[in-house]
Amino acid sequence: MENRAQVLLRKMVANIYLPHTAFIKKIKEETGDIKTFTLCFKEEELKNKFTFRPGQFVLVSVFNCGEAPFSISSSPEVAGEIQLSIKKAGLLTGEIHSLQEGDEICMRGPYGNGFPLEQLYGKNLLFIGGGIGLAPLRSLIQYVFAKKSDFGRATILYGARTPEDIVFKEDLKDWGKENNADVLITVDRGDSGWKGNTGPVTHLWEKIEISPTNTKAVICGPPIMIPYVIFDLLKMGFTEEEIISTLERNMKCGVGKCGHCTLGSKFACIDGPVFTYNEMKKLPSLI
Repeated sequence: MENRAQVLLRKMVANIYLPHTAFIKKIKEETGDIKTFTLCFKEEELKNKFTFRPGQFVLVSVFNCGEAPFSISSSPEVAGEIQLSIKKAGLLTGEIHSLQEGDEICMRGPYGNGFPLEQLYGKNLLFIGGGIGLAPLRSLIQYVFAKKSDFGRATILYGARTPEDIVFKEDLKDWGKENNADVLITVDRGDSGWKGNTGPVTHLWEKIEISPTNTKAVICGPPIMIPYVIFDLLKMGFTEEEIISTLERNMKCGVGKCGHCTLGSKFACIDGPVFTYNEMKKLPSLI
């Protein structure tokens, strides 16, 4: 049986396996090895009807270099384009980083379940991000601020390895200026010019006042970070359903056919990549 994401995808494109050409509208360098690419589909009809939920991903391909999944880092409220924030880590990502504005890539999707927006309306939101894991959270955060009357207070905690590794610096600054919002940043290792917080993102708990009452926690970061964050949230009194996280897996087909992202009876590409902790703890070899 198809889930909601599969039904929406089938309605959006005639062939869910067929990549479509997109051109690079803009490139922004976030760090020394991360760039944000603003992309537009070449097909006018697809550009106009393409939509997604925060937390979903697309599969991007470059001729002769392969294909890989990337989370959408922009808000669905911005029509006609999407943004992907890509870390240079191998052949495909290295090729993408070599591209210029106006160059073309292929893209298909969106895939996955995305964040459960219906459960977040009217709630205070606690975002905990680490490294490039802020990318899918950025999509949701921008959506929340675009519809701020539908949500409560937003608290954003972000951790990076060094000051040079902080992504979305301008966004973090702008989010901190929003009414009813708090932004705290920490780095594992500061430098001579760093005057901010140091240590893991969990060290920021002591700098905020968070009540689990009417609050949802949303996490995305390196796998090593997530268990520690969840452990602390449970101690604070968050329930397993109030803790939402993404899971990184090697997703290939995007539609639950190839089995690369199997998680017991689940598939990260269609049942995820977003799960509540209650769902995550039932998956094999996970938290």
